[in-house]
Amino acid sequence: MDDFLLYLKMGLYHVLDLKAYDHVLFLIVLSVVFSFQQWKKILWLVTLFTIGHSVSLALSAYEIVKIKIELIEFLIPVTIFITGVTNIFNAKKISKTKDNVNLIFALFFGLIHGLGFSNYFRGMIGREEDKFLPLIEFALGIELAQVIIVLGILLLGVMLESVAKVSKRDWIMVTSSIVVGFSVQMMLDRVFW
Repeated sequence: MDDFLLYLKMGLYHVLDLKAYDHVLFLIVLSVVFSFQQWKKILWLVTLFTIGHSVSLALSAYEIVKIKIELIEFLIPVTIFITGVTNIFNAKKISKTKDNVNLIFALFFGLIHGLGFSNYFRGMIGREEDKFLPLIEFALGIELAQVIIVLGILLLGVMLESVAKVSKRDWIMVTSSIVVGFSVQMMLDRVFW
């Protein structure tokens, strides 16, 4: 039980760590396009991101994939930038329809985000024979943290839309633009060539 709580907490803190705010920014631009009425898609969004993240962690933990960390650290803000810019260009359409590409982004860009933590995770579990159970426990922590962040974004959106009368389109555009600004600075800080 102690190991379960240890890895669960590590997954939880991995996403909620303010020093590693790239996950939070990515979750913001992924979830800003949704509303509580789309709760099934929201669950899929969080789960697909966790799956992508966990697959890349597993590939790294079992030493199937090794990628330069500098490249991954640069690609993480690129994923945030792409998602945010997509939101901005599609804000009007997204605010009126129920379809969007953010579910696809959650899975595929989750692979990149997982690789960003893979060296630490591999070091954390060391040469343990059983890597699968710590990976699942860690993934549960990630899932829990993501639910917390996404619920916070959705609640903030509801308050702004209902109390301040901000349109869904404006909420998507302004939030995504702010996150895009952060991602550009992160890309500049992480240029590796």
